[in-house]
Amino acid sequence: MNPHPAGVPHGAEPTDGVPVTVTQAVAILRQQGYVEDFELVGNELRSGGGNASCVIGQAVVERLYRFEGPSDPGDQMIVFGLLDPVAQVRGTLAAPFGPAADPALYDHLSDLSTRLDWRAAGGG
Repeated sequence: MNPHPAGVPHGAEPTDGVPVTVTQAVAILRQQGYVEDFELVGNELRSGGGNASCVIGQAVVERLYRFEGPSDPGDQMIVFGLLDPVAQVRGTLAAPFGPAADPALYDHLSDLSTRLDWRAAGGG
């Protein structure tokens, strides 16, 4: 899979801190303090304990990595580094996008991806 992290130049090498797999992206985010595993349930982000963390519309997207399979559209994945601004909790959300995505989930993911906080992502 080829990652396309937001704010990272195309052609960056894995040694530049750019993940080449979803697992690497999640590991990098963990090292940066994104400790919760968020799951999208309805319109809420829930953490590992199953507690509602926040309404998806309140989440701040601080990091985003998109992976595209070279030959299989089913390999399309996106990994978000999210902040719950109320609880001040950071976590990750990994989900398929494109043809493999659940339509309801895809709507939320499309909205999230348009709300990347470029200052937090280092993009200015």
